[in-house]
Amino acid sequence: MSLAVVRSRAPAAGRAPDVTVEVHLANGLPSFSIVGLPDLEVRESRERVRAALSNCGFDFPVRRITVNLAPADLPKESGRFDLPIALGILAASGQIPAASLTAAREFAGELSLSGAVRPMRGAFAMACGTARAHSGAPQPPDTHDAAPAHTHFEAQASCACTPEIYLPADNAAEAALVPGVDVYAVPDLRTLCAHLSGEEGARLAPVRASALDAAQAASPPDMVDVIGQRGARRALEVAAAGGHHLLMVGPPGAGKSMLAARLPGLLPPMTDAEALASAALLSASSLGFSPQQWRRRPFRAPHHSSSAAALIGGRNPPQPGEITLAHSGVLFLDELPEFDRHVLETLREPLEAGSITISRAAWQTDFPAACQLVAAMNPCPCGWRGDPSGRCRCTPEAAARYRRKLSGPLLDRIDIQIEIPALPPAELASRASAPGEPSAVVAARVAAARERQIARQGKTNRELSGRETDAVCRPDAAGEALLREAGERFGWSARAYYRALKVARTIADLADSPMPEAAHVAEAVQYRRAFSDQ
Repeated sequence: MSLAVVRSRAPAAGRAPDVTVEVHLANGLPSFSIVGLPDLEVRESRERVRAALSNCGFDFPVRRITVNLAPADLPKESGRFDLPIALGILAASGQIPAASLTAAREFAGELSLSGAVRPMRGAFAMACGTARAHSGAPQPPDTHDAAPAHTHFEAQASCACTPEIYLPADNAAEAALVPGVDVYAVPDLRTLCAHLSGEEGARLAPVRASALDAAQAASPPDMVDVIGQRGARRALEVAAAGGHHLLMVGPPGAGKSMLAARLPGLLPPMTDAEALASAALLSASSLGFSPQQWRRRPFRAPHHSSSAAALIGGRNPPQPGEITLAHSGVLFLDELPEFDRHVLETLREPLEAGSITISRAAWQTDFPAACQLVAAMNPCPCGWRGDPSGRCRCTPEAAARYRRKLSGPLLDRIDIQIEIPALPPAELASRASAPGEPSAVVAARVAAARERQIARQGKTNRELSGRETDAVCRPDAAGEALLREAGERFGWSARAYYRALKVARTIADLADSPMPEAAHVAEAVQYRRAFSDQ
């Protein structure tokens, strides 16, 4: 047989589209060609595959070898196609049975010159794509439009056999977390070929997902470490309960970064769909994914020198940015005014929609971006405005100019805006005598409030549309009058008005109240006063 077909998948920002590796051997002058939009890494696989076959004891065909990576209009990158190309050559030359390369088996991995299979990125995303393709879930169209990874992957496959994927041994543990697919750890090319040939005692066993040891999984920072700051702790609880965006304004050392780092520990556990989508995105990125990150809310904290492409995504073909890597988790922007204003303005649409579309000349890709924004900033350039010590020397004009680095449309999209004062030494000294609540206690209240929201409307309060907000967030008469007065006094936009309504609804959910009352509205109004006097 001179033609062999091997199944694989390409790394495409968590989507892992199907790639068919076709290998044809023909008579003529010896050559080795790879077609199908391969990048430099893929083209270099010719030398790796040639050396790996020789060092594993196989014959390299002295014929005209053509490798086609289909579909031809999908760019191929990384060394993951080394393994399927090598298997295709072996099957086409009759050195392994071609019948073993069935459509239910997929292969990926980079080969070393000795034939060992090296780890790669995107193994989890590949397993998700395989499970989706062989389940009853609808498939996205075979175009460059990558669908957001929100799909729930069913454990039962629609075909008679369970799909199999063969991955580097170092990547098998993460891929085994995906239900509905059998994952095989491949140490080297020779072992895999013996398994496919059915040699006695050479069968590989599927890797099973093992539960993480409690000591192995790192615990998120605990709220008990936060001294004082009762108002900020309460705002953080409200933000966690309703999924609201949060901005903290305060002097250096007030605890803004410390509070932000503790937000993931207050959020409810990830659902199956959230965990699969988040892990697939991390796996396909340059960060990679490890089993220790399974079901842990992402916490991304990019530096303020980050570009717009780093924050929202870019390149060609498009790659996800920090807002996508924080999907279902927290995006923390410290020193918010130090970010380039243009960079911050690019966040406006994805914060509102929960997704982002990156368009290039030949590509249009949709990335999920349903994260919770937490930002922190100083009140003035020196950071000490309002401090009792009087050390601030910034003029009112300089402080106002510093705050005006943040546009009104961006601030409108941040539900909770609070000022955090510096702690006096006396309160710092009372740490042992007055410890704060641990995260577990606060998280229990947050989970109960979230359950009320899901039971009532099927989503968090932050995700409510305008009509839904009118239906479920309308306060009592006293609360409505208070909200109207606050909106007129502070000149709120329609968006700010409705976001205050959503925050009031979340406060009522924490209190298990059937509707927002005047006290709940008053607290929500207080959470939008940090910039009301600007």
